[in-house]
Amino acid sequence: MLAQLSVKNLAVVEHLDLSFDKGMSVVTGETGAGKSILLQALNLALGGRGDSSLVRHGKDKAEVSASFDVMQHKKIQNYLKEQSLEDDGECILRRIISSDGRSKAFVNGVSVPLSIVKSVGELLIDMHGQNEHQLLLRNDQQRQLLDAYANTGELCAQLNKVVAQHKKITTQIDELTSHQDARLQQQELLGHQLKELEDAALSEDELNSIESDFKTSANAATLIEKTSSILSRLESDTGVNTQLLNLNHELSQAQEMDDKLSQAVELLSSAQVQAQEGVYELTHYLSGLSVDEQSASELEDRLSEFHDLSRKHNCQIPELLKVQEKIQAQLDEIGGGASSLDALNTERSELKDNYQKTAQRLTKARAYGAKELSDLVTQSMQMLGMPGSEFMVGLVPKTEGVQLNGAETVDFLVKTNMGQDFKALKKVASGGELSRISLAISVVSSDSEYTPTLIFDEVDVGISGAVAEVVGQKLKELSRHYQVVCITHLAQVASFGHQHLRVSKTQKEAGAKTTVERLSDVDRVSEVARILSGTTVSDKARKAAAEMITKSSN
Repeated sequence: MLAQLSVKNLAVVEHLDLSFDKGMSVVTGETGAGKSILLQALNLALGGRGDSSLVRHGKDKAEVSASFDVMQHKKIQNYLKEQSLEDDGECILRRIISSDGRSKAFVNGVSVPLSIVKSVGELLIDMHGQNEHQLLLRNDQQRQLLDAYANTGELCAQLNKVVAQHKKITTQIDELTSHQDARLQQQELLGHQLKELEDAALSEDELNSIESDFKTSANAATLIEKTSSILSRLESDTGVNTQLLNLNHELSQAQEMDDKLSQAVELLSSAQVQAQEGVYELTHYLSGLSVDEQSASELEDRLSEFHDLSRKHNCQIPELLKVQEKIQAQLDEIGGGASSLDALNTERSELKDNYQKTAQRLTKARAYGAKELSDLVTQSMQMLGMPGSEFMVGLVPKTEGVQLNGAETVDFLVKTNMGQDFKALKKVASGGELSRISLAISVVSSDSEYTPTLIFDEVDVGISGAVAEVVGQKLKELSRHYQVVCITHLAQVASFGHQHLRVSKTQKEAGAKTTVERLSDVDRVSEVARILSGTTVSDKARKAAAEMITKSSN
């Protein structure tokens, strides 16, 4: 709820600090006193349009600050938290308009774009009057009010989840379908590449050894010649192996005379053993070599085939098997595309069926609630001095398909006189009629979720007497659920307020100055008496005012 409003140097207001209570606050004052300045100040705080003309003459800037207690309002708290603007159950909107036309906006001390302030403001206050904050004129707000009244909000939320899933699936289907030709071309290319690799009959052992095998086969004659020569030099009577045996024998004899030669003996013995192992290894290697021109030619052809494949796939020869596996996986994925598309189409069809069933339930429940709401609001409007008027909640079917928020648009329709056609609420011309219609809707739907503070600007225009008393009763009834602020010129309405604020204007050398004061019980009687009798307040008017206030407080 609105807790406090502070205004500095705004138009005719030099300085103003106002505290607001729960329940119903009424604002009165003589014509031209500046009652609308409160709305103007709140409008600025809530993100409304402002320019340098609003800055008090001779001042550098105008400043408006509105403080709200949102401890009991989770929807507002959640929004502030999403924007990182939460402040322990309090929301302070501050707006500064400079004389050069620049504007700054703050929420809980944080500078924010005006769009954020407007979004916060729409959650805090609904103004009923000729201003831009009339939420009831918006189809989306009308739908929310009907759903709240008919208890269909949860069903609508369930339906919207289905709509979101349907939209997601449709996007996936569109993406798969739009790439169908490209996918077929890719499938053909990958299939050709895979066939080449499969025809090559690749094996990991061959891929890893073919280059080495070809090199050995191509140089077999030279390798045989060199290996044979080395073996001959190792194994001949004067070869290295024989010499190491003889040397080791002689050194062993010398060791018997001096044990210090033992390490040298071990080294020569080890060298001889290694030489003998070399002989065995070379002999085995030589036995596997042969000069086979046909085999070398086959290896060369095979290697050339592998080189061609590796160039095509931009990889090394040993990596060809991994490439083949990757291509197979890509083909499997593409091949599954058709089945994926079928599965998605099936899922979308199921979601559409689910949507239609849920939408039918929602439409039926809304139609029942709409009829009941229409009757009650019509009765309330006629009690508020609008005889012959009617209200109807219209449910306009949308185009076929899966639609967010259901299969119909909710539109509040009214006719203010008998014989007229129903018109959309937003097309009602009279501000007074619009305010009373809004009041009627608000009273009837007062158990529904709404903004915590409702402001009615001269809701009683064009009425008097018993009807004015009904308006006051309705506003007081509404204040049991919300904080209500009502600007009025009727004593019958003013007498119902829990709090009474009086606006007055004085003329000074520096210019006009508007002030707002909270009235005591005695002053309140005088103000209501002034509204009843005019400039001269008689004792009879005071007595009537006191009786009116006492009656309204019961």
